[in-house]
Amino acid sequence: MAPWLSSGLIYASGLALTAGSITLLYIVTRTFNFAVASMATIGFYVVYTGVTLFGGLPYQYYPFAIIIGSITGIICYYGLNRRLLNRKAAEITLMMSTLGYDLVLLSLIQMYADYLTYTFKLFPRRVTMSLFDFEIFGERAAAFILPLIAIAFLTILHFFLTKTKFGISMRATIENPTLAGTSGINSDRVYLVSWVISGGMAALGGSFMAMAMTGTPVMGMYTIPLMFAGAILGGLGNIYGGILGGMVIGLTEYAGVYILAKNFGPWILGYRMGIPLFIMAATLLIFPRGLSGIPLGKIIKKRFGQKRGANV
Repeated sequence: MAPWLSSGLIYASGLALTAGSITLLYIVTRTFNFAVASMATIGFYVVYTGVTLFGGLPYQYYPFAIIIGSITGIICYYGLNRRLLNRKAAEITLMMSTLGYDLVLLSLIQMYADYLTYTFKLFPRRVTMSLFDFEIFGERAAAFILPLIAIAFLTILHFFLTKTKFGISMRATIENPTLAGTSGINSDRVYLVSWVISGGMAALGGSFMAMAMTGTPVMGMYTIPLMFAGAILGGLGNIYGGILGGMVIGLTEYAGVYILAKNFGPWILGYRMGIPLFIMAATLLIFPRGLSGIPLGKIIKKRFGQKRGANV
């Protein structure tokens, strides 16, 4: 496996989860969650703390990252978002509240990094989590395990949204909050669960991305433009589109910079983040609703219909 493909799969798996987290919250509560940046960083530090203080592999601490990420989502909902939603706050107000919460979390992360440094003599400000990985068939295990974990997580989420009573209630609230409320669906509980799932997804995604890049207290701040790029590329009205957009952005970032650096030289590495953003902009010019707005059914039907007509 080419190094760019190995790292790209790891990174894209994490970016898909964080982009899906952004999309889920937006379609349920109309909130652009800028706190996803620090939630992702918190997930990384939960795993890093477990590995350095208690030993073992990073994978065994992912459930703890999900739990802590979900708790940060609950705090944000009850502390900020719920109050603003009850007051019918505008979307820009909801967005700015999450930005303020993100800055608070970022400050706590910085203090926690200092605590790890002065108490345990660790070096948590520049962490290479891949050093704690092992190999499968001569390749990094994360390149195989993390995409599988992401697929399993998203499969469970799909089952929850489509097969469980509460998941169907969530979908009803997403489609029509007013009608869902008159039907007896507890919108407040739906919003809370959305924050729980979103926070867990963001933290898990951050712990994934740290296996492909240097983990720092500002890791989430550095990657948040790409998280939103994935959500927008996939289409803000479809959670599965957001997940797909995150995967596309992650892979194109690694593949694009590898191909361009190979042909034009290493100076292109400084423009790495511009590659997926350019692809996002180009795609949205053609399909304004993102990847989820592409009429694949019509395209396939038209394509096969033409072939069938030619054969006749």
